[in-house]
Amino acid sequence: MRNRFISWMSVLGMALALISLTALPMAGQATKTPAKSAVPRMPDGHPDLQGTYDLATITPMERLPGDPPSLTKEKAEALERAEAERRAKDNQPSRADRPAPPVGGDTSAPKSFFEILEKAGGGAVGGYNRFWLNQGTVFTVVDGQIRTSIVVDPTDGHVPPYNAAARKRLAAARATPTSDARENQDTGSTEPPGAFDNPEQRPLGERCLLGFGSTSGPPALPDYFYNDLHQIVQTPNSIMILTEMVHDARIIRMNAQHLPKNIRRWMGDSVGHWEGDTLVVDTTNFNDKTRFRGSTENLRVIERFTRIDDKTLLYRFTVEDPDTWDRAWTGEYTWPSTSKPIYEYACHEGNYAMADILRGARRQEAAAAAKDKK
Repeated sequence: MRNRFISWMSVLGMALALISLTALPMAGQATKTPAKSAVPRMPDGHPDLQGTYDLATITPMERLPGDPPSLTKEKAEALERAEAERRAKDNQPSRADRPAPPVGGDTSAPKSFFEILEKAGGGAVGGYNRFWLNQGTVFTVVDGQIRTSIVVDPTDGHVPPYNAAARKRLAAARATPTSDARENQDTGSTEPPGAFDNPEQRPLGERCLLGFGSTSGPPALPDYFYNDLHQIVQTPNSIMILTEMVHDARIIRMNAQHLPKNIRRWMGDSVGHWEGDTLVVDTTNFNDKTRFRGSTENLRVIERFTRIDDKTLLYRFTVEDPDTWDRAWTGEYTWPSTSKPIYEYACHEGNYAMADILRGARRQEAAAAAKDKK
């Protein structure tokens, strides 16, 4: 199983703090809405959104320090080429006569956005080798603009800061021995007391309950490491979005009423309707465990899916939670179609790391207890 023991939102925060990249998209799909007659349609007359899409991209969720809102084609191509060369170098066989790694691991400063993510994913001692990674290679292009962030509102490309209520809540969560409240929070790497006491106190992704970093959504975001495929199956009464990561499946009920507020779901209650040729999905009724970026169960996400051409969707989302942010914020990026198959994500079946994590914690506790006796 490909498992990760970090909060991807914390990693993105580290990326913003560690490096200033003037990077983003290269040649992407055009995003101008096609003529109505050119849109492939279902028998009921609505646009056909069905297919498998690869959400992998080099575009960060939030704009990195010093980046402009968009890049020139030449700049984007140069950055994409440099990243491809870095990955090709990493793919080279290791020398048999290579020296031992430095004590404490590799602490050299990373030089690119993805290098920061990969180092944070494995720490100074290293994480996955290149064989296990399947990352994006180009930047997302919307309306002909090579974007430097998925977040477009606020215009600075950043998620708004937490409000006072959220800061107080997250401070309490950091001191509470439960992982559900810290899942997907941009609150740093400090573990709360007792976080390694039992499986129920580990993050949801580690427990194979929900995809890492909001890959399942809503909002559906790139993983930046692997397993970014999403499949849409469409009928007049419901639309299903299957996520490759942890095989999450969302069911969107069309032209329906939201469930009563006492019924809460892992991915919320999604209700859809058509506004012209755009599918609009309103999701509420989240449970109190998913905590997208530290939000509460009062989170609401509005998504818009628009077919740009026969190979591309434009995905736009707006997030609001008055208990977490003082204003709503919006992001958008393209979903290119792909012919790649979605394989089973066998997570629980191979989750040996969970037992090893807990076993390691017991070893540390035993060592500490023995030291105290001396």
